[in-house]
Parts: sequence; C-alpha cells; structure tokens
Amino acid sequence: MSVVKINVLTVPAEQRETLEKRFAARAGAVENSDGFEHFELLRPVEGTDQYLVYTRWRDEEAFKAWFDGPMKAAHQSGPKEGTEGKEGTEGAERPKPAASGSTLWSFEVIQQTEAPAAKG
Repeated sequence: MSVVKINVLTVPAEQRETLEKRFAARAGAVENSDGFEHFELLRPVEGTDQYLVYTRWRDEEAFKAWFDGPMKAAHQSGPKEGTEGKEGTEGAERPKPAASGSTLWSFEVIQQTEAPAAKG
C-alpha cells in the first residue's frame, strides 16, 4: 500500500524564491530512489506561508530507506551554495535553510482516482 509524506515548510516571504530555486536545482534527486512514486512542490496562494512538499512511496520501508540514506546525506553535506566545483571549497559551510520550520505528515493511500486518458 502506498504511503504519502507531506513535509510542511514554513517559508518567510523573502525566502520563497530561494526555496523554489533550490528545489528546481535538485530535480532528479529523489525520482530514481527505489519505491518512489510521485513528487509535488506546492506553493501557497493565500492565507499561509507554508509550502507543502508532497511525496508518495511504494511503502514505509522505501521512504525510510531514502530518508535515512540519500536525503540525510544531501542535507548534511555538500558544498556551499554557488561553490560547486570550485577549488578549495571542500567542507564549505552549507547555505542557511530557506524554511524557518518543518513538520512531516504521514498518510496511507486508501483510495485514489486517475483522470481518464486523453483521446487522441
């Protein structure tokens, strides 16, 4: 049974563009993970400063394997923003997070519907 993980990110208005650029730059980082099914980054339109990062996984074990492996490694290491590939930047400080807070919601998919295929 698929599981959905929604990371609720509180993002101050001045950090929205930074957050969106960082997600765009990491395209492909999760898509090749075993058990990954779907990703969406949802921008708030009114009444909130919270972005939703929606991912769907084959099962809880697939999510945990990604979370404890590639995701953790990506958030704990890597070059400082703008220093990728530059000599002498190993161990440079990571950029400040764009989000000021984060909460993870977990759900089991118990029912879903797909749009019908377009007739062509």
